[in-house]
Amino acid sequence: MKGNVPKKVEERIKSEMRRFQKVLSEAKARDVNESDTVIIVSDILSSVLGFDKYSEITTEFAIRGTYVDLAVKIDGEVYYLIEVKAIGLDLKEPHLRQAIDYAANQGIDWVVLTNGELWHVFKVLYRKPIEVEKTFEFNLINFSPKDKETIYELYTLSREGIRKSAIAELHERAKATNKFAIAAILKTEPIIDAVVREIRKIHKNIKIDKQYIIEIIDKEVLKREVREGEPAEKAAELVKKAQHKAAREKSKKVKKEEPPSPPQPASMVPVPVGLMTTSKFTVEG
Repeated sequence: MKGNVPKKVEERIKSEMRRFQKVLSEAKARDVNESDTVIIVSDILSSVLGFDKYSEITTEFAIRGTYVDLAVKIDGEVYYLIEVKAIGLDLKEPHLRQAIDYAANQGIDWVVLTNGELWHVFKVLYRKPIEVEKTFEFNLINFSPKDKETIYELYTLSREGIRKSAIAELHERAKATNKFAIAAILKTEPIIDAVVREIRKIHKNIKIDKQYIIEIIDKEVLKREVREGEPAEKAAELVKKAQHKAAREKSKKVKKEEPPSPPQPASMVPVPVGLMTTSKFTVEG
């Protein structure tokens, strides 16, 4: 489970989803159009996710002369946009691009692309050019009340979850624990050192070359998809930056905790030049 869901919210999600699974299945069987799918999604936002249907769910939200299907807002502030396609339609990249353009024009961080059954949730990254990262996805027709992960993901999109910034926390966790991040961590020096130590415990008489272990992990243990490409490079850079930051903080802590130099004996304390004096003694015979 990715996080704790308030009991009241969890019970609402479970009970309402039983009803909407039937609604969605029947709509898919009838192959309803986009407009009818928008109505179903709006009802899910209200009944399952807890938004006020008349003040917090906006249809035909206008942005620079174009319209997004639904917008969710609290206290007048839009939190995420929803681009809806017909329930029988496969969700494709061009659909996502349109939703991203809507969000970027308004500075909105989150976009949902759905056909009612499948829900894909993305974080908009304000870079040049604009990019997105998928935070999670789920299938509502296949929903199970025992599926704690999907329940938590639904919670992050709910009125209560938005109030707690749950979706932002989930996104950070997803970014920190995705396959690219874990692959990058597995190739770091502390992990390689740990692998070498464990091998030496098992095979005490075998000499282990660290570089050889690195090559095995990189070429034989990890799949190419997590070793190559832009996501892998970004994950490796993120891990590298984190390691450098940790090293700097450790160095500062060590310097701060270093005990002060012990006091020197009086005879060894250097006397500032400006305070040195010469005394003349007269010895009387």
